[in-house]
Amino acid sequence: MAYFEARGLSRVVGGRRLLDRVSFSAERGEVVAVVGPSGAGKSSLLRLLNRLDEPSEGAVYLDGVDYREIPPQVLRRRVGMVMQRPYLQMAEPVGINLVFGPAQNERKLSPAQIDALLELVHLPGAGARLAEELSGGEAQRVALARALANEPEVLLLDEPTSSLDEKTTLGIEETLLEIVKQRELLCMWVSHNSDQARRVAERALLVVDGRIADGLVEEMLLAQSAL
Repeated sequence: MAYFEARGLSRVVGGRRLLDRVSFSAERGEVVAVVGPSGAGKSSLLRLLNRLDEPSEGAVYLDGVDYREIPPQVLRRRVGMVMQRPYLQMAEPVGINLVFGPAQNERKLSPAQIDALLELVHLPGAGARLAEELSGGEAQRVALARALANEPEVLLLDEPTSSLDEKTTLGIEETLLEIVKQRELLCMWVSHNSDQARRVAERALLVVDGRIADGLVEEMLLAQSAL
């Protein structure tokens, strides 16, 4: 069995089928792009993968275990997520933003651990800065560090660079790929940009009308018109 696997995953809300029997598998150390037209179900899929939403049918398996058998708080530590917007505690220092997640799991981050996380995302010495003083790219790096503070095995990224300029986007991509390699994470990266998908991923999951189109695409031959 693959390390991370979805089997027949569906989500129905108000009679509308947002996802329809989605199945795939992936391993740690992989970056899998999740691509498709706007409204196809990409973000809905990610929200199911760490139970921010509940599936109407099907299940997800993490290291061979049905994720419904894992307490949600534990699951969301192991399957971290970075959203399109950082959603930081803007009036608090960066360091306070980083310690919140581990504290929910009765872990206390030391100043040295906070510094190491900020080094990892290329924001050395930023722990005392207020979140409201950060640029968009810096805030997204803090959001990434916050997810990594929980020591996840899987990292879900929902268009984390969509509001950033090209230079900042490329920097975030480089940082993320470094971290995936260093920590042997499985990264599932939703992107509306086919060029970005080609840059960051070896393969792509193409979602159209809530379904996987042509399975897990092994080669990044994704026409811009398909996005």
